Amino acid sequence: MLRRRDGGALELRVNGVFVMDDQETSSEELLASAALDAVVHPDRVLVGGLGLGYTVRALLADDRLGEVVVAEIEPDLVSWMRTGLVPSVLDDPRVAVVVGDVRAVVADLPDNSVDAILLDVDNGPDFLVYNENSAIYTSDFLATCHTKLRTGGVLTVWSSSASPALESAVAKVFGACGVKPVPVELQGRDELYYVYQGNL
Repeated sequence: MLRRRDGGALELRVNGVFVMDDQETSSEELLASAALDAVVHPDRVLVGGLGLGYTVRALLADDRLGEVVVAEIEPDLVSWMRTGLVPSVLDDPRVAVVVGDVRAVVADLPDNSVDAILLDVDNGPDFLVYNENSAIYTSDFLATCHTKLRTGGVLTVWSSSASPALESAVAKVFGACGVKPVPVELQGRDELYYVYQGNL
């Protein structure tokens, strides 16, 4: 559901749960910048979760990118952008959208084919909007991501709260896990979001 709040902010809710808005986008942008800063030649990148487009928009500001593949399970989000209901990032010729579960999209990638994988498909492992997304935060799926990354590649994962389990899963697969807390103001409240990072 898209909702226009008093004051004009555009808000996205899924199953009645707040997911994001267009007022506080710093953590989505950090998800992108952390990946871009970690890769020397980020030519091909996969993003799990289109949302309101702020992660993709931040990626597209980097001229080094040749292609951004976006996996989005909800076709309405793609439609809202294509019709202009939400400001679109899909007109850039570097963007390719696949409507489907990110797990299947990642599994279908050839090994060693992307320079970065960015995951922002839910609120994080401890506050799920869609229960089946729990598999995304496990070492099994993260290991699949690892096989799809080229040498020097990076995985970044967004979470709305600190998650020792996610940190441990990333570290198990990548040998270490970087954790970046992101202070945000969420509708008048000070909160912390988190970006977890694994490097090849």
